[in-house]
Amino acid sequence: MKLIDTHCHLNMPYFKDDIDETIHRALNAGIEMVIVGVDYKTSKKALEIANRYQNGVYVAVGLHPESLEDRLEHENGSKAYFKAEEFNADIYQQLAKFPRVVAVGEIGLDYFRPDAASDTWEEAKKKQRRVFLQQLEFALQLGLPAIIHCRQAHDDMLTLLTNFKNKYRQLLPTERPWGVLHCFSGDENLAWHYFNLGLSISFTGLVTFSKNWDSLIRKMPDDRLLVETDAPFMTPEPYRGKRNEPLLVSYVAKRIAEIRGVSPERIAAITTANAKQLFRLG
Repeated sequence: MKLIDTHCHLNMPYFKDDIDETIHRALNAGIEMVIVGVDYKTSKKALEIANRYQNGVYVAVGLHPESLEDRLEHENGSKAYFKAEEFNADIYQQLAKFPRVVAVGEIGLDYFRPDAASDTWEEAKKKQRRVFLQQLEFALQLGLPAIIHCRQAHDDMLTLLTNFKNKYRQLLPTERPWGVLHCFSGDENLAWHYFNLGLSISFTGLVTFSKNWDSLIRKMPDDRLLVETDAPFMTPEPYRGKRNEPLLVSYVAKRIAEIRGVSPERIAAITTANAKQLFRLG
């Protein structure tokens, strides 16, 4: 069963000891992958990894909204320190010129900050919106799709994307989606807004242990559906609690097949075709 994990972070320290074994497990099972950057360092690392493989490993380069501030992340005993970065189109363009780069991402808005001081938080959100628009324009300039992150920011996201589409309508592709809402967290109403804007949505292992998206999954158009792991995060059942990896995207596809009442092979065929169209893979 051939699949494409459209979003994973094998470029993070969680995989430092077994990155090639992880990739080979997936490729041997017929699973290709897009390794996604969250800043310049991880974008460059993703490209270095992909260039070790002849086929099946692709890259997205971009600056995540959380990367606009210093932060420390840790999971499963590993720690990763990320230094705040300003978006510089020139250095990302140097990465994007390589054939393995198939998207700009992940970019977007992240308003989850429960301990943020109100006086500085509004400025931080304003900066996120500005940098997001810069990167959308960067993707358009390069002719690449956008991989979009949105957490607790859908109102502003819809406004920004609507304005962007209205401004650049003549330049955006109409024969295929021009971006994807990764790890979709919204409701059915939001999903249809994104579809109408010309975007796809992607599901993670969340759908294997939450029924929140079952109705949407049943009703949504075939040609806007993608699957991903968001590895090392969002691990599906029955491996929940362990580190996620591209091999496990098959469990996302199988659960979606159950919800839609079709075979896993059918979902694999649909989502693989959609990924190839979005990222223009051969």
